[in-house]
Amino acid sequence: MDSTDKPNSPYPLNHDLPTPEPDSPLLPRARKPYRFSTLCATVENPNENHKDQYGSSSVPIYQTATFKGVGGEYDYTRSGNPTRTHLEHHIAKISSAQHAFAVSSGMAALDIITRLLKPGVEVIAGDDLYGGTNRLLTYLKTNMGVTVHHVDTTDATTVVPHLNPGKTAMVLLESPTNPLLKVVDIAAISSMVKEKCPAAIIVVDNTMMSPYLQRPLEHGADIVYDSATKYLSGHHDLMAGVITCNRDDLAKQIAFTVNAVGNALTPFDSFLLLRGTKTLAIRMDRQQSTAMLVAQMLQRLGFVTHYPGLPNHPGKEIHERIADGYGAVLSFETGDKELSERIVGATRLWGISVSFGCVNSLISMPCVMSHASIDPAVRAARGLPEDLIRLCVGIEDPNDLLDDLQHALLEAGAITVAANDFVRMPVAVNRAVEKLALGELANDNRRKREDREWFVSAPGKVILFGEHAVVHGVTAVAASVDLRCYGLTSPRHDNKISVYFRNIDDFYQEWDLDKLPWEAVTPVPPGQVHPDGLDQKLVDAINEKVLASDMSSKARGAALAFLYLYMMLTHGDEEK
Repeated sequence: MDSTDKPNSPYPLNHDLPTPEPDSPLLPRARKPYRFSTLCATVENPNENHKDQYGSSSVPIYQTATFKGVGGEYDYTRSGNPTRTHLEHHIAKISSAQHAFAVSSGMAALDIITRLLKPGVEVIAGDDLYGGTNRLLTYLKTNMGVTVHHVDTTDATTVVPHLNPGKTAMVLLESPTNPLLKVVDIAAISSMVKEKCPAAIIVVDNTMMSPYLQRPLEHGADIVYDSATKYLSGHHDLMAGVITCNRDDLAKQIAFTVNAVGNALTPFDSFLLLRGTKTLAIRMDRQQSTAMLVAQMLQRLGFVTHYPGLPNHPGKEIHERIADGYGAVLSFETGDKELSERIVGATRLWGISVSFGCVNSLISMPCVMSHASIDPAVRAARGLPEDLIRLCVGIEDPNDLLDDLQHALLEAGAITVAANDFVRMPVAVNRAVEKLALGELANDNRRKREDREWFVSAPGKVILFGEHAVVHGVTAVAASVDLRCYGLTSPRHDNKISVYFRNIDDFYQEWDLDKLPWEAVTPVPPGQVHPDGLDQKLVDAINEKVLASDMSSKARGAALAFLYLYMMLTHGDEEK
């Protein structure tokens, strides 16, 4: 296979996966095996019973819960459905697997796998795992009598001391890990485990890579699972998980659990996922080529950048041995959590959201989003930086993504412009420069007046369900609300404050600072958290003494929120 088979790949691909026989006996030789992208786009099932009688180009959706007759292949969709069968055959084909199962989510897939465990057994897992995986392992440890050892799986030898023949039942790996992009030598660990604990099951979460870039079954894994919500689907329009394996005994147990629990993927979602897999190769080619450009830019600017495609990544050599590309997820450190929050909030194209693998680019801070369920002390012990930003690159134009990220870094104060180029602003210097820019007086802590304008952005999305509901223990509300908004602040030196709500009745109002009801303010001392509820005394005072009675309800609500925040943030000797 020559280098034209897969652009942007440093190593060739030619896996002997199932392919059609020659169409004509006159051909002098058998056809070459199909390349991966062709396998993705070609959905076929050799079982004659699954051939569509009308020759449809797309697999039909068998949107039915039951099937008539006795003794047929299908009777109840929970147990089996033709659309899901097509999908599972297709997933097995592109995963170098004999068996595949499609279920309702990636976490459902892991739940099914961990049901192979019995009380009293031991599990070895990495110390840099997806937050949901960590949460499920903690549950098993707390409630099911399963011992879990978290080790640094980037060093294969760290697994050996915890291998306990007769006790070690499972080794759970991710490579690259989420979100620090550490590389794990799946082949080496699998060999070590099988030598000392042959009964132990090697399980690999392959979500970050997908079967296109990595097939762990080829490197000694017994079971591989993916959150198909991510790259396999690619569009974030469904929830799904897939499990693959080559062992008949494991497949039998997994099939029993899927049928018994009833979390197999629905016919319609199976159709959507089957459609998504057809473009897996072409999507990931674009995504990982752009991810490389983003990683190179961040590294050039001096940020600690985690991406296995960078020359200085400690696991690059291992990754290139077991994978066929570097993926489209990367993360970087800024050195300051508040700075990271400003960067995330200043982006436009990069959507603020958990998850990855979508055609749209996403940005997040794992420690306050996808990994917030991990105790802060545990995060610190495992070396997960609170300021870490994770980028999940989509298929947008690379130039637009780079430009948007550069502007976010600039707005946040992470970089500046010098000699017609962007350069990094060191965090320690940043704070000193900010103090100088604000003109803090040495004697009285009062800020010097200035004439700079500030562009203010309220970052993007309030998520009221999923990870956030679990982490904070609130009732889940199945909705996400886009609340990104922008504003421009300009200084006044006439002892007044004003607002202009251009999109709310074109409302403008100004107030004399000395006439605001400062006596109603109960300031929150520095370092303390504002109470959950609003200060009703201040709300009433603003409504009664400041806001005009003839204001529209929308303008009144916006002005009330503005004045409340302004007065709560301005107290003591600070100049208003």
